[in-house]
Amino acid sequence: MSKAHFGLVGLGVMGENLVLNAERNGFSSVVFNRTFSKTEEFLRGRGAGKRILGAKTIEEFVLMLERPRRILMMVKAGSATDAVIENISKYLEEGDLLIDGGNSQFQDTERRVKQLESQSFGYIGMGVSGGSKGALEGPSMMPGGTEASYKAIESLLTKMAAQVEDGPCVTYVGPGGSGHFVKTVHNGIEYGIEQILSEAYDLMKRIKGMSCNEMSEIFSAWNETEELSSYLVEITELCLRTKEKDTNLDVVETILDKAGQKGTGLWTVVSALELGVSIPTIYASLNARVMSSLKDQRLKIESTIPVEIDHIFDLGNKSDNMKPLFDAVSLATIASYAQGMDILMEASDVYGYSLHMPSIAQIWKGGCIIRSKLLRRIQEAYVKEPKLKNLIFDEWFNAQIASKIKNLAYIVSSATKAGVPVPCLSSTLDYFNSYRTGRLPQNLVQAMRDCFGSHTYERLDKEGSFHTEWLK
Repeated sequence: MSKAHFGLVGLGVMGENLVLNAERNGFSSVVFNRTFSKTEEFLRGRGAGKRILGAKTIEEFVLMLERPRRILMMVKAGSATDAVIENISKYLEEGDLLIDGGNSQFQDTERRVKQLESQSFGYIGMGVSGGSKGALEGPSMMPGGTEASYKAIESLLTKMAAQVEDGPCVTYVGPGGSGHFVKTVHNGIEYGIEQILSEAYDLMKRIKGMSCNEMSEIFSAWNETEELSSYLVEITELCLRTKEKDTNLDVVETILDKAGQKGTGLWTVVSALELGVSIPTIYASLNARVMSSLKDQRLKIESTIPVEIDHIFDLGNKSDNMKPLFDAVSLATIASYAQGMDILMEASDVYGYSLHMPSIAQIWKGGCIIRSKLLRRIQEAYVKEPKLKNLIFDEWFNAQIASKIKNLAYIVSSATKAGVPVPCLSSTLDYFNSYRTGRLPQNLVQAMRDCFGSHTYERLDKEGSFHTEWLK
């Protein structure tokens, strides 16, 4: 085989599937893994009979690629990525391009873009969503860096990406670390929706006493609606339907209730705080994972302050798709998207990313974990109003909130009375209630700040800053 079109460093599941994707779409490849035995295993197995070669050393790997070289790194974020860059850059030449497809922090990508571009190499920080299946069949990809670097790999990425009715699920996101920033926020939205669906499951199980099969039927019906049709609802149904082969037990009910996280949810929350963006639904989902990790402590407190569910309330029934709960879940899902898009809008201005919001919604419509029918509505909202302050101001979303918020309030208040925690649903209610309150009580907060620290305040009836000598 002549020199290969494409190179991959890192043969984890995602890396394997992406290189198989590239090869299927007509791009011959070379792969390198830190342990050559892993490379040999791949070439004997899934890579057998395909236009994929393996290299024993980084130098050999680079020499096997046609110029300009296009190299995708699928290695652990942080120091491992820096180590690969250091090892490989000594063999690169002007015009060669490195692509980081891991979940790197966007600040790290900003630094690497400047570092590599100063050496006349291209560098792309690219978020990749879709899991292992998406990587193989067509993921959503969010590349950021210089536009010239993106152009060098555009033909490759557009063929590898998931395809939807209005194009491939990849676009040039923007400069610097914008691609990884967009992927981070994508993951924050994902955290929110996963927790929202888990709260719905908890209410159906604990309040209505439904079996996993019965709950799966509700999620299946929800997946037929515009508001909740999505990949995450689809796999929630699948998880609830899956039984153990030996015992016929529901697999979901055998799993320890401690949720893991890899950092992107935390990065989303930290970025929102730094940018001054309100994301209570997403934050609540992160906090719920933290609380879940306190398993031993929760078991001890449960024995001393037990929850006795003596308040059984109406979640709805199968004939109406459990409308009260459906409305609550729909609004919380909208809130998760709205809060994520708000972060992106603010970051676009503050970091100079010039993000095109309709394009971001479009590339999330296929391949990625948060793909859903709602994204078409989100795309349309930003086409109609590119500087939309929040999805709540869009006519369609505004009508959804107005028609469903009473059921959200009913579910939250009833769950609270019953002692069932619904952190994302309750945070969403507070979020929308705050948004529709013209005068919040922070005037008293400002009074207290001025009283103890002379921080001054603004007035409703006069311009300027004021200070009061408060009573002793």
